[in-house]
Amino acid sequence: MLNTENSAVQEESHLKVLRLLEKNPTLSQRELADALGISVGKTNYCIKALVDKGLVKINNFRNNKNKLVYAYLLTPIGISERTELTIKFLKRKMNEYETLKAEIESLQADLEKIPLNK
Repeated sequence: MLNTENSAVQEESHLKVLRLLEKNPTLSQRELADALGISVGKTNYCIKALVDKGLVKINNFRNNKNKLVYAYLLTPIGISERTELTIKFLKRKMNEYETLKAEIESLQADLEKIPLNK
């Protein structure tokens, strides 16, 4: 189960990065880390993993005065993977919602059975 949880967390991180980069490909790693609420090192690790998988490519603006300006572009495979991750994420969250909703209803039913002492 732990491996499945780690996989889900990793997929969620990758989905968040892909969504943010799709909206703004020129985000710096620091800006991306701030938006994700994670360290720059973890952000760098995540971006490298996405590049290694062929989901993101990095373009350097060589004519720019600031040689550290990069654009992180989703590849066609990256766009397809973002769609698949979105579907999996939505299904997982809907299942969590249904489980939580059932638990709340059960707790409310239990409370209705308890007499109130006034």
